[in-house]
Amino acid sequence: MRKHTVRWLLPFLLLLPVLSWAQDERPPVTRAYFINNAYVVQEPGKVIDLGGVIIRNGLIEAVGKGLKAPLDAKTLEGDSLYVYAGFIEGLSHTGVPKPKQPERGSRPEVKDPGNPPNDVAGIQPERSVTDLMKADDKSVADMRALGFTAAHVVPHGGMLPGQGAIVLLGGDNEREMVLRANTSLYSAFEGGQRVYPVTTMAIMSKYRELYKQAEQVKGHAGKYAANSRGMARPEYDDVLAAFFPVIDKKMPVFFEVEDIKEVYRAMGLSKELGFNLVLAEVSRGQLVMDKLKSTNTPVFLTLDLPKAKKEDKKEKGDKDKGDKKETDEKDTDEKDVDKKEGDKKVSPEKKMMMDKAEARRDASRKELEEQAAMLAKGGITFGFSTLNVKASDVRAHLGRMIKAGLTEDQALAALTTNPAKMLGIAQVAGTVEKGKIANLVVTDKPYFAEGSNVRYVIVDGMPHEYEVKKKKGPSDPDAVVMAVGEWNITIQVPGQSTESMVTITDDGGSLSGTIASDGDSRNLSGVSLDGDNLTFGSKFEAGGQSISLSFDLIIDGDNIEGSVKAGGFGSFDVEGSRAPK
Repeated sequence: MRKHTVRWLLPFLLLLPVLSWAQDERPPVTRAYFINNAYVVQEPGKVIDLGGVIIRNGLIEAVGKGLKAPLDAKTLEGDSLYVYAGFIEGLSHTGVPKPKQPERGSRPEVKDPGNPPNDVAGIQPERSVTDLMKADDKSVADMRALGFTAAHVVPHGGMLPGQGAIVLLGGDNEREMVLRANTSLYSAFEGGQRVYPVTTMAIMSKYRELYKQAEQVKGHAGKYAANSRGMARPEYDDVLAAFFPVIDKKMPVFFEVEDIKEVYRAMGLSKELGFNLVLAEVSRGQLVMDKLKSTNTPVFLTLDLPKAKKEDKKEKGDKDKGDKKETDEKDTDEKDVDKKEGDKKVSPEKKMMMDKAEARRDASRKELEEQAAMLAKGGITFGFSTLNVKASDVRAHLGRMIKAGLTEDQALAALTTNPAKMLGIAQVAGTVEKGKIANLVVTDKPYFAEGSNVRYVIVDGMPHEYEVKKKKGPSDPDAVVMAVGEWNITIQVPGQSTESMVTITDDGGSLSGTIASDGDSRNLSGVSLDGDNLTFGSKFEAGGQSISLSFDLIIDGDNIEGSVKAGGFGSFDVEGSRAPK
């Protein structure tokens, strides 16, 4: 560790002897953990009341009632907690950084747009996502905090971005994350930018061309291997070779589809060429239920929904801040007047068009919200694809689907048992059973209940703890504040304090940032703004231990205050202000 880093962390390092002394009173802790007195949801509809789970060396060693804590195990008290199998993303980009878009004018010039290089055309099936992943990518921590412990991840790209892999959302490096590599060929109806193939029809034509060429090359290579005398040596083409396991039906093609037309087109290509098809990001699947059922095509539904329809806000009670309430009422009255004046300016014809457009939006929103419930009712097994949904929206969107008719058991199956079977990992994941990988999510209420909080997420036997955040001082969920910028903060540790600079940035609606002091900078994780409540985390190694910092702050104009929880050392006060520009 660098010298300036030690200076920054000195207040926390001073507390390490206390922690070490306490640990010396018990046997050394191994990779063994014990969850006791919890509601263990082994799979949808199968619950052990006040049961226990023993975890050792990354596996579930025992599940049931009356289990005793092993002497070498750390006990995670499960009183009134709920234990589920870790959730599984059916298709995602989790852990795969999105490539930066080239600046205008910097794109390489293509001499023949009708026959561009493969990478420019989005044809890179030879790529493996395992070479593109980053274990410290923010998306890994974000999805893990929701209860996801495994994901079928694929590269970003065009019509053939590369090959997918099934990974665990834990581990300190990319290789530790990989459960199974080269599990799928990922495809999409995404054309090249100003180069062939651009249109959907051109993409399908190019797909057929590549597939047929791969069949010919594979056939030639097979004959050459059997008897090479008198035959020309086959040329190796890594793009065409990527299709070989698909042709042999050892690798499925995961097709991302945006609408029903693309569903039919992907199914048409599958039938024509003969490859095993999996549909992902499906929306309005209820319109093709009979087709899906008759072909037994695996389906991963999109978790990306349009924005929920705004409900009328309830009148605020007397508990609102006095001055703010008076101002809000004045603003509301002014807005009502403006709205009435605006309504007078809208012609009847325009208002009718606006009403029809709103009705279409409502119908579309309803179709997407009801999709999962209707497919479940129709007997179609499905999981969820998270390619295009923001992590911050996942739980809300699941709630909207449940409100639209999907049962909680059906939602749980789509997150656990269904994707485990569809991805071929049911032997090691999807249920809470002896011998399976210890991928678990532990909550303080049933996961889908209002106000439920994730307390632990265990990945490959290693627990990640999440505290129920307690706000420092009053907060206003309706407040509009500016979190983006630089903040000078002071953390008050008994006996002294430490000063740091927190920088919050906004990348297309997703917050991220860094915390720096004495020249050392570390990335933040899970940056979230709810009204005036800013929360984020960070992690560092100190004294041979990994210590997590969880910040919970309230923004008031250019001032900020709150607290930070430092692993097992407790919580400490934080205060600060916006850095002058």
